[in-house]
Amino acid sequence: MMVSNNSTLLDRTIEVSEVLTRVGSKNEASAPLKSIKERDKLSHLVPAWEKSCTNTESTLHQLSPYIGKLKSSIAHDLILNYSPPRGLVADVFAGSGTVLLEAVRLGRRAFGVDSSPYAALLSRAKLSAPNTLDEALIRAKRRLEAAASRPSPDRRKIPSWVRNFFHPDTLGEVINFAKECQEQDDDFLLACMLGILHHQRPGFLSHPSSHLTPYLRDKKFPRDEFPQLYQYRALAPRLVAKVERTYKRKDFIVSSENHSFIEGATESISFPSGIDCLITSPPYMNALDYGRDNRLRLWFIDKAKAALIDNAQSQQRDGFQTLMAILARQAAINLVPNGYCIVIVGDQIKRGAKYPLSIAVQETFSTHAPELHLSQTIVNNIPDIRRARREHRGVRTENFLIFKKKNA
Repeated sequence: MMVSNNSTLLDRTIEVSEVLTRVGSKNEASAPLKSIKERDKLSHLVPAWEKSCTNTESTLHQLSPYIGKLKSSIAHDLILNYSPPRGLVADVFAGSGTVLLEAVRLGRRAFGVDSSPYAALLSRAKLSAPNTLDEALIRAKRRLEAAASRPSPDRRKIPSWVRNFFHPDTLGEVINFAKECQEQDDDFLLACMLGILHHQRPGFLSHPSSHLTPYLRDKKFPRDEFPQLYQYRALAPRLVAKVERTYKRKDFIVSSENHSFIEGATESISFPSGIDCLITSPPYMNALDYGRDNRLRLWFIDKAKAALIDNAQSQQRDGFQTLMAILARQAAINLVPNGYCIVIVGDQIKRGAKYPLSIAVQETFSTHAPELHLSQTIVNNIPDIRRARREHRGVRTENFLIFKKKNA
């Protein structure tokens, strides 16, 4: 997605830079910054990274599915070991906001960018969630009541592929609730609703379908054999249950003063100065399709962007390297001396040939940002093939390229 108003975004970035430079976090982490010697020996953490963190991470991370997201346990360890308390952590391909949320949880300040409307919504939602469950439930009740008073939407204006996922009454409730949240700038509750938008389990809103990406499963669950899965599903009780699950493990307060997020193309945004640690995972070339895989949720966010095409910069080798060159130059300019830029990228194997993205990134940084030297590389296995397209199952490892800016 191209940025429609660069001057506005750049002005906002200048303001963000000034605010993030002035303001320290009120949630200072108790753990001290580890020494350089300790930080340079993080390979021992890799076995722990391969374990599931679903039952231990903040449940705010589980607000809504996002394909290919970084594990919160990995983000936690990288932030703790490569940034100081109250330091500025940036993620310029922020996705669902995992790095940003972990940064503010650990007492850092956070700056994020992403061009996907769905990614931007999730990042903003996590960083603007009500501080208590009671506050969230009161707001949900108010939004549900306002949505219920709206007239029923005209089904003739709804694409058939969207209608196919829902009972007509459920679809009407969901559309009106989405409109109410958007008019009230309530990213959090809209994200909660999107988190239960499609699946076959009772707590979800659609006809039988997959959870991570929207595909109907009517062949596996024929209507005549599973009629209960095609009945009306009321939004209100399911949304309330979703909100309650979201607060199961939320024991921290996020201040609006210690983070900022910009929705836009990374190559069109000026990063704030004074970044202590930049941690980011750029889209793997042709490995993920964020537009296709999130098409149903995108339709409820912005109908005009439902057919969102992935950023062409990341889909071809030359474009990917151009994007990495921009990242390298921005990091070299805006990192503090001795600051870190951690690029997480996978090496692909397609038709028996390996395309070493990690080598391409290293070469690009060496050419365009000689101030940054590669201090360490950590390799982590990706056992979950759902992170890549079916025809690109060759993405088997993540490479953590840890660049350090030389002291001026």
